[in-house]
Amino acid sequence: MARVISLINLKGGVAKTTTTVALAETLASRFGKRVLVIDLDPQTNATVMLLGEKRWKQLNEKGWTLATLFKDALDPEDRKFNLENTLQKKVSDVQGAEKVDLLPSSLDLIDVQDRLASAPTGQFYSVTPIDLLRLAVKAKLEDYDLVLVDCPPNLGIITLNGLRISEGYIIPTVPDILSTYGIPQITKRVRNFSREIAEDITPIGIVITKFQANSTTHVNVSRNLRKERDPEVFDTVIRQADQYAAAAEFQTAGRRTLKQKYGYADLAERCIDLAKELLDKLEMDE
Repeated sequence: MARVISLINLKGGVAKTTTTVALAETLASRFGKRVLVIDLDPQTNATVMLLGEKRWKQLNEKGWTLATLFKDALDPEDRKFNLENTLQKKVSDVQGAEKVDLLPSSLDLIDVQDRLASAPTGQFYSVTPIDLLRLAVKAKLEDYDLVLVDCPPNLGIITLNGLRISEGYIIPTVPDILSTYGIPQITKRVRNFSREIAEDITPIGIVITKFQANSTTHVNVSRNLRKERDPEVFDTVIRQADQYAAAAEFQTAGRRTLKQKYGYADLAERCIDLAKELLDKLEMDE
């Protein structure tokens, strides 16, 4: 069974999605892992980053996204979600990362989330809104070594679906006041949710992103996060670089290397270090 990890931050613009995809592609290309990316974020950035906008639009028009799964919960008599059609295989454009698959997102999740709280719970209350994703994908999880869930920047029902199937979570964050402000809220809410469902969901750590060594704020906030150790901070730091942001652009002209996508300086190496550190924390073989 796969090791399932959610990535979450309540603040946008912290490189959460880029970190999710970079980890997936690095784990596949450098460590030979079978990786599934589950895009629960209505912004669809992970989906477009892996598929390109043209292919995403085609899938969205056919209803082959996770939005259909959640829409079905609102109208159980007319189910349309098909896991086989929705699951996109070999989506990465990085050489050697052919083992990356994707369950794509949709902008429609924005409207669906607000209505899920009133979704029918099924006969004998057997299905709750937070169990929809788990029930849909549990049979497929054994096909993967790792599953990375890109969560929305909130703690709503869609995010709880991701956490429900996760053994742990990572918080990517820019080391500034606004980006780190919601971390205590995340850890408290996930801790309470974990107790409620009687399943362990462990904070695996904070990943510092977009770090600027010449910024006093970045240096001080990073130091404080490491001192607080709640959660612990990954040793690997992703510095601010144009190439890391540019990696989000899907390339149609064939495959590229990890270094071509994430930078010839040290960014690709930092991605490898981060993936290696995650495997160590999960006690998985490299």
